[in-house]
Amino acid sequence: MISASAPLSLSRPGILVGLKAEARLIRTIFPHAAIATSGATQSGAKREAARLVSSGADCLLSFGLAAGLDPALSAGTIIIPEKVSCWGTDAVCDPTLRHILGGDQPSVRGGTLLHSDTVVMDAAHKAQLFAQSHCPALDMESGFLAKAAEEAGLPFAVLRVICDPAGRSLPPIAGTVLSPEGGLQIGRLICDVLRHPTQIGGLIRLGQDAALARKAMISFLNAQAQNPAFRQFAVR
Repeated sequence: MISASAPLSLSRPGILVGLKAEARLIRTIFPHAAIATSGATQSGAKREAARLVSSGADCLLSFGLAAGLDPALSAGTIIIPEKVSCWGTDAVCDPTLRHILGGDQPSVRGGTLLHSDTVVMDAAHKAQLFAQSHCPALDMESGFLAKAAEEAGLPFAVLRVICDPAGRSLPPIAGTVLSPEGGLQIGRLICDVLRHPTQIGGLIRLGQDAALARKAMISFLNAQAQNPAFRQFAVR
């Protein structure tokens, strides 16, 4: 079991996100943090987690969207887990960081977040993973961040929001139009939509879920910013 103890004073968090939009959002709350974008790829997450450690970060945070696995959870549910399940090992999130981030709030879901090396697109696959793991959600960055934290002896935590709920399958196009930098390849998106217009409905639903998730995360972060401990951690 992987564990870490948070120091009493943390001044330079390193934050790993999947997409540029997530980086822009978290930058408004953590203006002095080192922020890295994985591009929603396995190689990007591994590389950028290591880069955050080498940047001099004194704690690590995984931030952004997550895929829902628990069918009881809707888009917009905030996840601040106690553990991350990655490659057969449970990585323990630092309890002090969890508390600072708002993990004790009644609206927040804890438990164990599942790490996945690949994008999980299909609702049936999500159901299978939930039956096997009982994890409420999954993402593609937190496992690599946990491993980097363990190797560097740094505390880490996770702050995620469910985008696509458990019962939602993503349209195939969603897995092909991300750029390596974590943005959208607009030209490819337009071409794919023109070739497969039946995916438009799925893209619209995904956009609605993403909007709900973003709104919920902004609301949660703004509320946490009223907490002196969170405010000191974010802006010092």
